[in-house]
Amino acid sequence: MALLKEAIPRLARLAVLGIPESPNISCLRDVTPAALTMGVQVYPVEVRDVHAFEPAFATIAQAPPDALLICWSPLTANHARLIADFAVWHRLPTLAATSQYVQAGTLLSYGTNMPDHMRRAAGYVGKMLKGTLPADLPVERPIQFELVLNLQTAQALGVTLPPMLLFQATEVIR
Repeated sequence: MALLKEAIPRLARLAVLGIPESPNISCLRDVTPAALTMGVQVYPVEVRDVHAFEPAFATIAQAPPDALLICWSPLTANHARLIADFAVWHRLPTLAATSQYVQAGTLLSYGTNMPDHMRRAAGYVGKMLKGTLPADLPVERPIQFELVLNLQTAQALGVTLPPMLLFQATEVIR
């Protein structure tokens, strides 16, 4: 939330696109308190299947927010390009959790470094294949995160990203 507010200082209204029952919709629960402390109003926009995108986009276009947050799910990930195209067309700076969305055309992502995450998961599988019981393995949280920015999208949106944000970026798509 802080990164989005840094990129879009005028941010006052944030639409959150996701599936309410998805475990990943916790992004809505996680973002809302932070947004409120920054004076940002949050409103959820539900998408349950591919046919829900059109009505969801119409809802967003009817009362345009200052930015859009995409909650990760297989549905939103599989339609990242569709979401990115909508966001650019409606000049909505968009934040997502993985670089996949930024590669599709959203403005920025901040989240777990997925290759590192998968390597660590593979290590767990290896331990289990060697006989370690899953209950004996410690719970681990991600330790590597990445900030990915899309300068082409920033230009299309008319957004000038602060130099400090560019400096902090793990990857910048030009």
